[in-house]
Amino acid sequence: MISDPTRMRILLLLGEEPLSVAELQQILGMGQSRISTQLSLLKKENLVTDQRSGKNNIYSAQIPPELKNIVNNAGPELPEREKDRRSLRHIIRKRKDQVRAYFDDLAGKFGREYVPGRSWKGLAEAMLKILNYDTVADLGAGEGTLSQLIAQRAKKVIAIDSSEKMVEFGKKLAKENQLPHLEYRLGDIEAPPITDHSIDLAIFSQALHHAENPLKAIREAHRILKPGGRLIILDLLQHSFEKARELYFDTWLGFSEVELAEMITQSGFSEVETAIVDREEIPPNFQTLLASAIK
Repeated sequence: MISDPTRMRILLLLGEEPLSVAELQQILGMGQSRISTQLSLLKKENLVTDQRSGKNNIYSAQIPPELKNIVNNAGPELPEREKDRRSLRHIIRKRKDQVRAYFDDLAGKFGREYVPGRSWKGLAEAMLKILNYDTVADLGAGEGTLSQLIAQRAKKVIAIDSSEKMVEFGKKLAKENQLPHLEYRLGDIEAPPITDHSIDLAIFSQALHHAENPLKAIREAHRILKPGGRLIILDLLQHSFEKARELYFDTWLGFSEVELAEMITQSGFSEVETAIVDREEIPPNFQTLLASAIK
């Protein structure tokens, strides 16, 4: 099964990053039918899994331990391997650039323009759980509406966002509102520029569904939290409103409670709790999912 070079290339790529058929087409330079056929064969042998995300299936590698060494050792022998890896980096970079451009344009418009799942009821539910924390990281903070609310209680708040304009706007608001202990930093939620074990509370507020790799982002939150620190996630409950990808540059169409709880548990957290805390009355009736856990 894995002796076929095309299937080997696909396995190696999916071992690094979950991808759609369209993205595999771009990287491999092959037609959709050929790639779909290879994926079907790999799936039949339980070497890949797929997850529905809107209209797309996102594929991931599921390589058993006894085959991992064979696959990894065979990788460098493939003449296309380095090209595939460069193309993969390009695809990931393009995804991030599209999302960053969307949020650059949105800077300064929060509160005036609709943002799915950003309900004050949902924020209030989260606020009840985050009182009296010394050091807080707001991961994917945007212009920092939530950061500014938390900064009125916490001793220090670090707001992380990948949009330069969002960070600039947030710094301006923090200065205007006289919040010197609110610090904005440019960075990615999958690699936040925060030292290990330095945070009491890490919070994602409607940010995780924009991540390329939500599990990696949650694991990074675990890295920066102190032992006993708390994780809070506010995000969209899984939905089927495909237009959210174009309208809001969503990477994922929300998460189910089970899926989010599993990612949190895999990242090393305990005492995982989830609840649906809000449902919008207008179509497509987005619902807000709240999760919390302890390191």
